[in-house]
Amino acid sequence: MTEPMFEKVALIGIGLIGSSLARVIRRENLAAEIIVSTRSAETLKRAEALELGDAYFQDAAQAVEGADLVVVSVPVGASGTVAKAIAGTLKPGAIVTDVGSTKGSVISQMQPELPNHVHFIPGHPIAGTEHSGPDAGFAELFEGRWCILTPPTGTDQEAVSNLTRFWERCGSTVEVMDPEHHDMVLAIVSHLPHIIAYNIVGTADDLETVTKSEVIKYSASGFRDFTRLAASDPTMWRDVCLHNRDAILEMLGRFSEDLSALQRAIRWGDGDKLFDLFTRTRAIRRSIIEAGQDIDVPDFGRHVVAHPKKD
Repeated sequence: MTEPMFEKVALIGIGLIGSSLARVIRRENLAAEIIVSTRSAETLKRAEALELGDAYFQDAAQAVEGADLVVVSVPVGASGTVAKAIAGTLKPGAIVTDVGSTKGSVISQMQPELPNHVHFIPGHPIAGTEHSGPDAGFAELFEGRWCILTPPTGTDQEAVSNLTRFWERCGSTVEVMDPEHHDMVLAIVSHLPHIIAYNIVGTADDLETVTKSEVIKYSASGFRDFTRLAASDPTMWRDVCLHNRDAILEMLGRFSEDLSALQRAIRWGDGDKLFDLFTRTRAIRRSIIEAGQDIDVPDFGRHVVAHPKKD
């Protein structure tokens, strides 16, 4: 078996990402010891029942003592609070990273709280599902996915290389990016689609007489796909909206303009414009498949539930 990369890894937060990391770290022998920390006694107890770590703490400051790698997996709005809590017990030379989908806000919250003797390297594994909690994780979550690192200027390059290697052994392809650019890219490829999904599902819910009958009954059409996104963790997405506000508002403005143009094309019966748009967007879907970020199978790769055979 390959030698562990780290003697001790501390996972602060044990939801989907944290519990998936615990599982892949164990599978790939990336650490000799895994420490799990979460504020919720109930969640911590569940993580212990699942045997996700070797030691368990509600106190994050205790959890990070002696850790070579600390991964903060909490809603981005709590990043600064966690950084302040663990600052006094971090081991000199430790790598501190996170998994939040906004980077400018995380840096502004965490960096002032962390001591100079650690290597702070913000990160974002672009992987997830609509499920949350320690039971939701699985070791394969990061396989074939991107992980973006946004190290501040002057960050030790050996630490960046070590964290890069860690994510690669988890199955990801790593790219280093400027945090502002990251936030703008994620605003269009992730944040805006989720916001639109939440809004569409909310609109359907407002139409109560329809929602209680036809919308749910016929949700095997496009509406079903929106409900998957809209089922994501509310706390996480509240924080994303508040902490990537400028980039999201810019993308929403652009989207509103394009939506108005589409509305005009429909109103005036401009079939050529509609056909051109739908052709162009279909090509995007094909590009995503070719890039290995999805699979080209019927029904978007959903698992087919087989009916039991009758005797």
